Amino acid sequence: ATASGLIAAGLAERVLLVAADAFTTIVNPEDRTTAVIFADGAGAVVLRAGDAGEPGAVGPLVLGSDGELSHLIEVPAGGSRQRSAGTAPEPGDEYFRMLGRDTYRHAVERMTVTSQEAAERAGWRLADVDRFAAHQANARILDSVAERLGLPAERQLTNIEQVGNTGAASLPLLLSQSAADGRLTAGHRVLLTAFGGGLSWGATTLVWPEVQSV
Repeated sequence: ATASGLIAAGLAERVLLVAADAFTTIVNPEDRTTAVIFADGAGAVVLRAGDAGEPGAVGPLVLGSDGELSHLIEVPAGGSRQRSAGTAPEPGDEYFRMLGRDTYRHAVERMTVTSQEAAERAGWRLADVDRFAAHQANARILDSVAERLGLPAERQLTNIEQVGNTGAASLPLLLSQSAADGRLTAGHRVLLTAFGGGLSWGATTLVWPEVQSV
């Protein structure tokens, strides 16, 4: 959304967008609810000015956030607030922490609603979607969102069983791998959605362009 806005405002002709997370630096290896699924990853894409109707153009963007739920995904002693409190952090507060059940509920609800809205704004029926690319949070969340959207398994792109939850890098890695192995090809109508800390969430659409193999 930020890169598209810079281009639309005429402030940039091309934008290099990089997404990376290093969860191994903040995950508690003793916490089996997070250590077994979160992983390090990085991805990048170049966006350029073009025509809104051409393949690869970013479609309608639907974004949302709710800071009152930030405690569901956090590093309690990971920022300036705790350092400014004048008290020592509690043991374990330096590690990433997630309240799984509540996070699951909000992730499914938010990704479903924003996906529906993004498709509607693009003028697509959900039946028109060829590939569904969601942030690889966990398999249960992915299956629940796809089921609510009525998207069958053969239209879902997944790689969580290979790389885990790589945070910001999740969608770039998923799209890159899917294009490389043939699951994603030129002309596919792709519905994308993501959810994460903040809490924050979003969705958009695009028609996959011709991509030269590297």
